[in-house]
Amino acid sequence: MPETLIFDYDGTLHNTLHIYEPAFRECYQALVDASILHPVEISTERILSWLGMSARDMWEDFAPELPGEVRHRAERKLGDRMSELLRRHQAVWYPHAEHALDRLKESDYRMVILSNSQKKYGQEHWKEFHMERWFDHWYDCESYDYAPKTEIIKVIKQAYPGRLTVIGDRALDLAAARAVDAAFVGCQYGFGTAQELAGADALIADIEELPELLNRSTGDTAWQQNFTQ
Repeated sequence: MPETLIFDYDGTLHNTLHIYEPAFRECYQALVDASILHPVEISTERILSWLGMSARDMWEDFAPELPGEVRHRAERKLGDRMSELLRRHQAVWYPHAEHALDRLKESDYRMVILSNSQKKYGQEHWKEFHMERWFDHWYDCESYDYAPKTEIIKVIKQAYPGRLTVIGDRALDLAAARAVDAAFVGCQYGFGTAQELAGADALIADIEELPELLNRSTGDTAWQQNFTQ
């Protein structure tokens, strides 16, 4: 039975900051201009900390005082602006990502996406990058009532029995892997900290390293044992 690879998207394949930061800053400025929020300096580092969170968790962290309807409007505005930038082809994948996925596909891995994104976001990126070339399905948190990845991955495990490996850049991805006893490859080039990835079975500094890392596994021995000894 072929192994299934479960990829996080933002920070693993997609360098989200290219569209997220300008969209967020525009949305934030609109809230300031409307006297809904007071102007404060927001660093790129803080914006980076939200990447990988669900939209609901991000707004709860950033502005928990916002009334629900205001928050929903801001969330929609942010999503719409990111969609616009995507349609203008401003979204950027990490270098070598497509080549790495080509090699993994040639090796007969099954591949899916597990993202804390909204459904529309996944559909738009799927279309923009023609992701059907590599992936069977995009699992988004909105379709599961914003359940955490640790719960959604159990659905994936049922749909794809056999060995699973999670590839991601945040502690949320590591937790998802552990929830189903899957191996975890941490992406050091993404948005997570070294501390978040400390429990990874293997680390990569470039996604181009992934095919060789995975293909070094042979037989029935769990692949991560080859890299932690």
